[in-house]
Amino acid sequence: MALIATQSLTVDTRLHAVSMQLQRGEVVGLIGPNGAGKSTLLKTLAGLEDYSGEIRIENNLFESYSSSERARMVGLQPQLVDSTWPISVEEVVALGRTPWHDRDEVAIQQAMQMAGITEFSQRTIDHLSGGERARVWLARVLAGQPQALLVDEPVANLDIHYQLSVMNVLKDYAANNNGVIVALHDLSLAARYCDKLCLLKSAECVAQGSPTEVLTESLLHSVYEVEVDVDLNRQPPVVLPR
Repeated sequence: MALIATQSLTVDTRLHAVSMQLQRGEVVGLIGPNGAGKSTLLKTLAGLEDYSGEIRIENNLFESYSSSERARMVGLQPQLVDSTWPISVEEVVALGRTPWHDRDEVAIQQAMQMAGITEFSQRTIDHLSGGERARVWLARVLAGQPQALLVDEPVANLDIHYQLSVMNVLKDYAANNNGVIVALHDLSLAARYCDKLCLLKSAECVAQGSPTEVLTESLLHSVYEVEVDVDLNRQPPVVLPR
């Protein structure tokens, strides 16, 4: 039974007839050019967009859950979250407990540890770098302990060390009987960390499957309109423009 499954999911002109599944233990990567529909798909799965078609969570229709139940099961880390609030990192992370109407200190501390932000938990978020803030927002959604974690470009503002750290967190989170859907632009990271990929172009999923099935030179050329070199046999695998 899939943790999340969609059938012909459509959102006005931004997403068309997308059918996909997320199993427990999986990291599913959403890849594709800017404007392809990745963010729209994530927001729709989190209940933030009107849609036609079907979304199921553990084989139950999305609409059969209350908004609070959905918020506990599905957590979204959106793109470009920012804040100038002069409040502490720990208080921001604690906001992730809102769907549960409690403040679970163990969950908050675990989330900060996973995201690697414990050392500056008492600093105010308005005094952090962009990369540090990105990890704070990730910790916030982790504190809610969702079964399905939806993450939009979580490594965009991070250096190489923290890119790998965040992707390892997502991989470990999925392995703990959860599921992760992550939008990525870095195709090498997608090849390295994702179990399955959904390649989006012009609001449609034009290919999905394992990285080996999706990350082909001909398919990527047709979508991105550039020549690429793909070597998935290397460790780690590499996908680079020529």
